[in-house]
Amino acid sequence: MAERIDVSIEHRHDPGPEANGKPPANTCPSCGSHYRDDELDRTLRVCPQCGHHFPVHARARIGQLADEGSFTEEASGLRSKDPLDFFDLRPYTERIAEAELATGLGDAMVIGSGAIGGYDCELAVMDFGFMGGSMGSVVGEKFARACESAAERGVPLVTVTASGGARMQEGILSLMQLPKTVCAVADLHDAGRPMVTVMAHPTTAGVLASFATLGDMTVAEPGALLAFTGPRVVQQTTREKLPDDFGLAESNYRFGHLDAIVPRLELRAYVTRVLMLFDGR
Repeated sequence: MAERIDVSIEHRHDPGPEANGKPPANTCPSCGSHYRDDELDRTLRVCPQCGHHFPVHARARIGQLADEGSFTEEASGLRSKDPLDFFDLRPYTERIAEAELATGLGDAMVIGSGAIGGYDCELAVMDFGFMGGSMGSVVGEKFARACESAAERGVPLVTVTASGGARMQEGILSLMQLPKTVCAVADLHDAGRPMVTVMAHPTTAGVLASFATLGDMTVAEPGALLAFTGPRVVQQTTREKLPDDFGLAESNYRFGHLDAIVPRLELRAYVTRVLMLFDGR
């Protein structure tokens, strides 16, 4: 059963570094500017000085995009199993529990019905904070259900990706989510419904190689890494010096892999215009 949740952006007010002797909670890796959480929340977690885009959790992202009070979460009770009894330094079940406590999510994707700019849609939003946004069986199942829901309701699917790829702890079951999600998008298109993909930093590996690149409209945030693997691994493998912008959104756009690069502050308005075009009103 669908569960209605509050997707408003949480403001955690910090009295400031002078009050508690601690440095600011957030430091921009690009320009070194320091911010409190509430300061960054006011700019949708974009650095006002240099435009660096900080990571955004899934529910905060939904709060930024969806019309207030319109989002109803679906499949929130799905949880990953441990089919391989996987253990590295710690059991897989322990890592899942830790990620759930840290993010408040059941897995690395949140799906549900909602509206953006007055246009009904289905949302599927990934959260890199949950085990690096890795795609296991639950993420694949949630995405497939989001496609089915969009097809049944006759609305577009808007998905936001942020992932390090397949979840190794689930072995072949994780890898099988690649064809599963590709088939789900094909079924969505067969039903005559479009998909809008927003790629956030990073979107890599199995997610990039499957559903993330199948959008009818594909956009990315500035500076996002969009590559099957990172530049360090590619450089070590090829033993060649790579361009400074290798794998970044700007490079992908230059080679025609993206339709647009859209700053976060303009993203809701941009997606609204895209949904209006698909709606045909």
